[in-house]
Amino acid sequence: MSPHPSSESSKQSSGSSCSSRPGSRPLPLYHEILEFYWNLGFTWTGRDTRAKANSLSQKPLQELVDSLLTHQVNTLTELCRIERIAAACVRAEDAQAFQEPMTTSWNYYVNSNQFLTELQGLTRSYPFNGDIVRDAHVQVCSDPDSNRSWNLAWLVLTKIKEENLIPGYAVLEANKPEMWGGRIPSPEEAQQLRMLFEDHWTRAVDRMLRHWTSPPTWY
Repeated sequence: MSPHPSSESSKQSSGSSCSSRPGSRPLPLYHEILEFYWNLGFTWTGRDTRAKANSLSQKPLQELVDSLLTHQVNTLTELCRIERIAAACVRAEDAQAFQEPMTTSWNYYVNSNQFLTELQGLTRSYPFNGDIVRDAHVQVCSDPDSNRSWNLAWLVLTKIKEENLIPGYAVLEANKPEMWGGRIPSPEEAQQLRMLFEDHWTRAVDRMLRHWTSPPTWY
């Protein structure tokens, strides 16, 4: 029998924002740190961005800022594109205009479930378990080292990798009776499905992380 999961059991919410989760402390205001570094003219890798002025999009910067403020842009590819444009701003006032909208847009991308939707779009045959996103999100909110980045999506993806969250959830998912039409799978069947979940989910996370050629971090 070729194992094939039911998509319903994997459609979990990625959870609420850090600030709205009871008993958790809110993430720091990364845009304040962002302002300091961007005013110095540095990207997250410490390189001078002023030489990159010619690489800026021809699209008016204010239009890009507005698209962040209104959440017209809410996909990984487009947010990464605007993030690169923001990091390459030459004028301090242009860089400052992006700071808070960029940070809040990444938060909205994760908390609106678009993040999970894209992960599940990459794993249609074996849908990504939303509990993994929720678990990683909680851990990011409680981790002081989250100060190293303004990018919540990158932090969550990195936490999934650092804490090796996928294998444990793959075991739980593979052993659910609903994966097998209501019956209890044999150990061999569960093991085969676990391996498929783990492989597809890991490749989806790795594919998303490849959107950043260098980590979006301060240090």
